[in-house]
This record gives sequence, C-alpha cells and structure tokens, in this order.
Amino acid sequence: MNHPGRKGEVQAVAVATVDDLRERIRRKSKLKGRQPDAQSLAEVVALIGERPEGGHRRDLLIEHLHQLNDAYRCLHDRHLVALAKEMNLPMAEVYEVATFYHHFEVVKGDEQAPGLTVRVCDGLSCELGGAKSLMSKLQATLTGNGVRVVAAPCVGRCEQAPVAVVHQNPVLRATPETVATAVKAEATTHPKSSGKASFEPAAHALKAVSPLQQQVSPDFVGYAAYQAQGGYALAAAVSSGQQDTESLIKAMEDSGLRGLGGAGFPAGRKWRIVREQPAPRVMAVNIDEGEPGTFKDRTYLERDPHRFLEGLLIAAKVVGIDACYIYLRDEYHGARALLEAELAALQANPPCPLPKIELRRGAGAYICGEESAMIESIEGKRGEPRMRPPYIAQVGLFGRPTLEHNFETLYWVRDIVQKGPQWFSSFGANGRKGLRSFSVSGRVRQPGVKLAPAGITIRELIDQYCGGMPEGHELYAYLPGGASGGILPASMDNIPLDFDTLQPYGCFIGSAAVIVLSQHDTAREAALNMMRFFAHESCGQCTPCRVGTAKAAQLMEAPQWDNATLEDLCQVMGDASICGLGQAAPNPIRCVQKYFPQELAQ
Repeated sequence: MNHPGRKGEVQAVAVATVDDLRERIRRKSKLKGRQPDAQSLAEVVALIGERPEGGHRRDLLIEHLHQLNDAYRCLHDRHLVALAKEMNLPMAEVYEVATFYHHFEVVKGDEQAPGLTVRVCDGLSCELGGAKSLMSKLQATLTGNGVRVVAAPCVGRCEQAPVAVVHQNPVLRATPETVATAVKAEATTHPKSSGKASFEPAAHALKAVSPLQQQVSPDFVGYAAYQAQGGYALAAAVSSGQQDTESLIKAMEDSGLRGLGGAGFPAGRKWRIVREQPAPRVMAVNIDEGEPGTFKDRTYLERDPHRFLEGLLIAAKVVGIDACYIYLRDEYHGARALLEAELAALQANPPCPLPKIELRRGAGAYICGEESAMIESIEGKRGEPRMRPPYIAQVGLFGRPTLEHNFETLYWVRDIVQKGPQWFSSFGANGRKGLRSFSVSGRVRQPGVKLAPAGITIRELIDQYCGGMPEGHELYAYLPGGASGGILPASMDNIPLDFDTLQPYGCFIGSAAVIVLSQHDTAREAALNMMRFFAHESCGQCTPCRVGTAKAAQLMEAPQWDNATLEDLCQVMGDASICGLGQAAPNPIRCVQKYFPQELAQ
C-alpha cells in the first residue's frame, strides 16, 4: 500500500515478500480440478500413442475413446481425466462426448468394469421375430457370473431376426440355446471371411441380393480379386485424365441416380454444386445406416467393398476432393475389420494417386445418420445436428465445402459410367426409373436385400422377390421407409415405391427399408416401437423432439389414445424440431390415426 512520506512524496510499502510471491505463482500454475494419476496417464498413452508435435488431433477424440473402451470394456473416469490432460481438452468436454454415445459406458471410481455384455435387438423386425421372449429367457438364464443381458436398438441385421450380439459377435436367428453356446465358448469377436469371392451387382438386378442361407461373414471380393475382375481401371483412367470430367457428371445426371441414404438428392447435381465451391474440399461418406429396417449398405459392403471405394475415388477426382472420411456405424464390427484391411491393401499398392482416406467409427447414435450430426461426430464432438443454412456443401466438415454421400450412391458409380447411364435408368416400374435396393424384413418368407425396379408395389415386391407371405399370414400393413417412413394398410398395396410417390399419403421411402406386418400384428404396436426408438435416440438438443418423443411414447402406451394431445405434440415436433428425427417422428402416429382407426377404438 502507499502512504505519504515527506511532503510531496509517496512511499511504497511491500505487502508480500519474494517467497510469498513465489508460493502464489506456484499455486496458480497448478491445474484446477481433478489431476490424472501416473498409471492412468501411462495406460492412455500406451493406447493412443505419445503426444505428437503440435498435440493430439482434436477430431480423434472419439477414436481414442473407442481405444479405451475396447481395451477395458468401459471408460473409467480416471482414464477420461488422463485423456483430457493428454489431448489438452477440458475434462467436461471429454465427459460430455463420452456420455453422449450409447456404446460408451463411463465407470466411476472403484466400480468394476461390466462383464460380458449380450445385446438383444429390440427393433421392430426382431420384435416380430420373438425378441421379447428371447430377452426374458436370456435374462433369466444368463444374467450373473459376469454376464449381463441388455436391450439394444436396431443392429442392422433385420433379415436375420431375432438377433443377439455377444460382445461383438452377432448370433443370427438367435435362440436361448445358440446364444448360451456362444457365451460358453467365449465367442465374442466377429468371425472373419475369405476375400476371394466373385460378386457382380449388376447380375443381381431384378433379383435377390441376399442369399437364402444367411451368414454372419459371407465371402467377399478382396483387392486382388477385384483388380483381376477389372476393378480400378476406371478410377485410374479418370485420375490420368482419360475420362472427361464433364462427361462423368453428365452420366450421373442422365442416370437419374439420387442419394440412396434417404434424402434422394440428385447425385450429379450434388457433384456440380460442391465442385463449384472454393478449395480445399472434403468428402464425408455416410455408412451409419441406423434407420430400423435398413441393412442394404452392410449387405453390399461385406461382399464387395472395392466397388464402393472405386466410386469414392472417382467422385473425389471429379469434384476435386483432398480428403475423404468414411463414417461407419459401430454395430458393424465385421464390416469395419474388413474395410480397414482392404483400405490398407489399396493404400499399400494404389492403382492411381489417392486422396487422404480415413475410416471413422460411430459409437451408437442414430442421430449421426443426419449429415450435419455425422460431421460433428467426425470432428470428435457430440453428434448434434447443425442449424442450416449454411449447408454443408458450402460450410461442412472442418468448415470446408463437403460432398456428403451415402455408401450405396457411390457403390453404383462404376457400373453407371461403364454400362452407360441408360443402363441404370432403363429399369423401373409404374412410370418410375432406376433400381432400388429394398431391405425387406418382417412377415415374408425370404427377407433380405432385393434389387428391384423403382416404382414396384409392395404386393409385387412380396410375391415376386420375397417368396410371398409365410403360411398362416396375410398382408395387413407395411412400413415403406423404416421407422420414420410411416405405416400403410394392405388396402393401399398398389402405390409405387419410390421417391416422391409416398408423400401424398403421409409416408416416404427414405432408405427403402420395408417392414411387412401381417394380421397377427397391429399398427399401433409397431408405431409404439418406433416412438420408443425415437425417444431413445433423440440427441436432446431441441425441446420439441426431446420431450415430444418421450411424451408421445407414454401416451401411446395407454389403452385409449389421447388423440388431441398427440396431435398437438405432432404439430410441435414437426414444426419446431431442428432435424429430421423430430420432424418425421409424427409419421407413425398420424398413419395409425388415419389408416387404422379400428385399432384405436378397441
């Protein structure tokens, strides 16, 4: 403090000694909050590697969380503290990301890591296949001794229902006995398959793609086999300039190929839009495939991965892409191992210069099928949809112009260019054009992926591609586009199934996930299954969706529906939700009210 000395002077008096100041500085230099212990820090570094010059990449946070989760079957909070320290991130940020995704389980303090987890799919197709009974029997017989049995949202194997997953090993058409056998044998990893198969998708046009005898790991076309069958010749020609860029875009436009993830945006037009944006540009490929009833991308990927990768290389060259990020849903453990190995083979012996390609792993969040939420997840954040505009074609991944595509859209690029756009557009029925990969499950004799003409009706699809209805079952209702695509009665079995044809009826085709119900099922129970799924998968960012889906599911459980209140909820969800999840959630409710009033009168 200061006090007067001689007249006209001000004398300074020390309020702290030098040692006091040093102690104050020492205390301030210590980080606030919980500090990592040496063992946890060493365990984290052993998994994610030493800190590189410039620090760990922020966008790899979810990948590092997966490394910890795989190693310890959970996320110990002490490891999260160490990871935050190592990545120079706030602990709160790491914790928020870790707790957002369903496949991460944070364990606090001295709590033990979960033992072996058996997940039973409770999606609609598996529910029709007896998942509820399977779940109750497994919980009664397996729970304990280090094993737990839990319900899981759709795992993308609807044609093999009911499905249980023993850690990372799917058990198809599961029974209590087959699951118990897998648990006893400690069969916890997805089995591998041979890479010497031959698969020509064009040969399956107007046929079933899925074999009648389903396998966990079918043989696939590996890198050497794909090249021997003419693979990557087109990509090499495009890379060397032998193929004119404008002609390639024109082929996409003339083919009528549209985004096959659900939105249906014309592929060629998207290439033009992104190509006109300033460089550098990036690509994000969506293989999240979380829409209940959808499994087409998995079916093609686990048989013919390089046809997709060649389509990716062609699109990247045409649009001028520097880096490609492939986002694969975490439930597809076998497909991930396959794709990692085949990407490594491609990069070790490339047929042409390659862009940077990174495979990113989802963590169990349906919302990440929405393009902007997927981009947030690739950046290592919570998968919450962005407000638009700006659209991701202008400001997308890492703030760059982004070409976003579904797996199957890229899968058809090679065939369209080589066979000509008219080959693809020549297919069609009832005035529509193109091919559609229908994922068909539920009450049919032969579920699976059916490569049928766009515009086919549900009756034609069932009778000509699925072997008809099972004995004792008659068509009662169908979902033309998975959970969010609505529900239609059997009396409306003549509507062409394609983009733009179902909207007048309050439905849409989306990813062409068709779930068939018979007279032994009810539309209201199917709608309730869907709404529970939406409530579980809402990201929680916006109140209309977060609260509306949960409240709607609660109201739909009542013997008598409160239709007035449900309509109020539908109106608010549809009008005020940020993304398509909340906007489409009312579809099953409104379809039951409109087309199945007899079920609500009971």
